[in-house]
Amino acid sequence: MSASDSPANRLQALFEGHRLTPTQRRIAHSMVRRAADVPFLSSVELAELAGVSQPSVTRFAVALGFDGYPALRRHLREVVPAEPATGAGAGAYNEYQQAVEAEIENLRHLAELLADPRPVRRAGRILAASRPLPVLGLRAAASQAYGFAYFAAKVHPDVRLLHEGGTMIQDRIDGAVRAGATALLCFALPRHPREVVDTLAHAKDAGLTVVTVADSAFAPVAKHSDLLLPAAVGTGLAFDTACAPMLLGRVLLEALCDDLPDAQARLEEFDAKAAARGLFVE
Repeated sequence: MSASDSPANRLQALFEGHRLTPTQRRIAHSMVRRAADVPFLSSVELAELAGVSQPSVTRFAVALGFDGYPALRRHLREVVPAEPATGAGAGAYNEYQQAVEAEIENLRHLAELLADPRPVRRAGRILAASRPLPVLGLRAAASQAYGFAYFAAKVHPDVRLLHEGGTMIQDRIDGAVRAGATALLCFALPRHPREVVDTLAHAKDAGLTVVTVADSAFAPVAKHSDLLLPAAVGTGLAFDTACAPMLLGRVLLEALCDDLPDAQARLEEFDAKAAARGLFVE
């Protein structure tokens, strides 16, 4: 089976074109993350997986055009023919190991999505062409934005990090537009701050092309994004884990470098200056 025909992609295609509520997007996101298991789950089990009520699952099925959840599950067994995962030692994993296994699964899903490199390459072209390049990430996503901006600044001539909210953030976007910016990169992770959604809406109104790395294609920021690249977060611990979004950010950096003809020269120049200054300890 090709990545484009994977269970997760088949499920995502089922949800496209439907206007879903935030609760329904949460259910859809949970189903995509557990695509191989979903056709075998009861409505109660799916509700527990998504952290919603059982009636919410029923309403979700109706919103997709089915008579109820049993009809949706029958359809899923036809379009997502997969066996439920039965790892030999899965039952023996403790909660910390389970969190690691969940992240490994998130990375596998990301690898499936990257089998089609065109969206990432398109994002790299869009970001490389923007001078300056604003990079947005608030609250939980601030570290993702900072990490991207730190490395991107070594190859891109003008990267502007937007990782603190407040009344000045829209002013900074306006300033970037006046300076010639044509695009904005956003990292958006749950819980999604309303300020991020409002800031992206402002960026779109200002004429910027918005590229977003988000935990799901159904995240609230989707409607304000021109190109959304999904990378799931882990939810098994008290605080979400974000290995897949971080790795996707590094992949985007690679695509950015591919579209900056002087990227290698800039990196070599930095290395030479760092060595002359004794910046790093070998």
